[in-house]
Amino acid sequence: MLKLGRMTDYAVVALSRLAQQAPGTVMTAPRLAAACGLPEPTVAKLLKGLSHHGLVMAQRGASGGYSLARPPEEITIAEVVTALEGPIALTACVDGSEDDCLIQGHCPIRGRWEPVNVALRQALAAVTLADLTVETHHHTAALGE
Repeated sequence: MLKLGRMTDYAVVALSRLAQQAPGTVMTAPRLAAACGLPEPTVAKLLKGLSHHGLVMAQRGASGGYSLARPPEEITIAEVVTALEGPIALTACVDGSEDDCLIQGHCPIRGRWEPVNVALRQALAAVTLADLTVETHHHTAALGE
């Protein structure tokens, strides 16, 4: 099974919550953690990393907090995954990889995974934070929240 890490999942949840706010609205890490049902230290760590990758902006001061660095329509899931997981690839045996493979000298498919990796990256780049957040809006509206 192909599965993203828990922190990547949490990052998408936190970013989706930020995307639901009016543009320019800031949320503190504790407030965002409470809204997402996630531990505050985890959210604080995520926000710091997401800020480093240019996905959120930090605003200091008494009315400080975090907001999306760009509109949710401009933030792709590929960017989020790359920020948390590193380069998107199903295998490490792609052309130009620095990882050593024990069977590379005998592998009949060596270097042929790249089309699969490209397709995966393109699929994740085609989905934006807005695409996922819209689902959340519809879901909460259906629940009467």
